[in-house]
Amino acid sequence: CSGLPGLEAVAISSDRTFPRHAHDQCGVGVVLDGGHRSWSGVGAVEAFAGDVITVNPGEIHDGLPIQARPRSWQMLYLDPVRLADLLHEELPREVEIARPALRDPVLAGRLTRLFSEIAAARPDAFAVEEEMVRTLMHLFARYGSRPAPRPGPPPFVARALQRLEDAPGEAATLAELAGLSRVSRFQLLRGFARATGATPHAYLIQQRVRLARRLLAAGRRPAEAAAEAGFADQSHMSRAFMRQFGVTPARYRASLA
Repeated sequence: CSGLPGLEAVAISSDRTFPRHAHDQCGVGVVLDGGHRSWSGVGAVEAFAGDVITVNPGEIHDGLPIQARPRSWQMLYLDPVRLADLLHEELPREVEIARPALRDPVLAGRLTRLFSEIAAARPDAFAVEEEMVRTLMHLFARYGSRPAPRPGPPPFVARALQRLEDAPGEAATLAELAGLSRVSRFQLLRGFARATGATPHAYLIQQRVRLARRLLAAGRRPAEAAAEAGFADQSHMSRAFMRQFGVTPARYRASLA
């Protein structure tokens, strides 16, 4: 982790397949070795060593290694508030990264240098801020776009989504969600999967993991975060956290120190 407000630096090497999920932050990084395939809002994409990979806040995506071989990558995650603070004079309020995989050696080199500065034992916050603004402007000037209008989910799915997002720590049932939506359980399952690419249960686990991550970043111990996020126990949270983020809650929390 970076130790700088609103910014996380993560380095991962793994042959793990990640289920469909989303992040609260804007993510941008570089594939260092191997190949990575993912589903995204623009369809299936592939990235190889030297390619830049990105994700917008809330964008549903997954990830798997190409040919089942390990791949390595470095990612920087910026809170939307931090991103807006850095670039609000230059960019319109509504902007996102147009593609999840980019072939841009100049941008990849900037990101690699920036990651090294952030990962230093005692990062120079001033130098990091300067390089980050340059790097982000390169990214958004070339690949930024206003979000295209997207049709929202059907109202019955929207009601179920709202319930799961508002109270991920509370127990939920398919019958409850179908009742809120005034449809049958099967209709809810089918409509929910079409709208989100996940089942209601899988979506709830994603929301709980994201909540647990925020709680850990706020200083909660793993056992406390598991309870507040609605997991049966710490081991259940650890497995879900590892599936989604590729690191254990304990390792994530230690990286924040």
